[in-house]
Amino acid sequence: MAKGYWVAHVDVRDPEVYARYRAANAEAFAAYGARFLVRGGDQELREGAVRARTVVIEFDSYADAVACYESEAYQAAKAIRSEVSQGDLVIVEGYDG
Repeated sequence: MAKGYWVAHVDVRDPEVYARYRAANAEAFAAYGARFLVRGGDQELREGAVRARTVVIEFDSYADAVACYESEAYQAAKAIRSEVSQGDLVIVEGYDG
């Protein structure tokens, strides 16, 4: 079964409030087995456009990735993030070749 991934690019306007989002999302991520592969860090833009922060989260399946996003726990965390950041998020199925 192919894994699922969240790939996000985010600009954060208030790091202190964003820290509350990170604390709040821990419940949903633990419940769905999320593993951070990329969480901020240095990045070099080579083509196109990107936001200041890149995050890649791995799940055991695409279904788990979608369910986590749709969960009540994550939606509560997202409400905190939405007030202090702007971003793009895609949920993508991994290649199982």
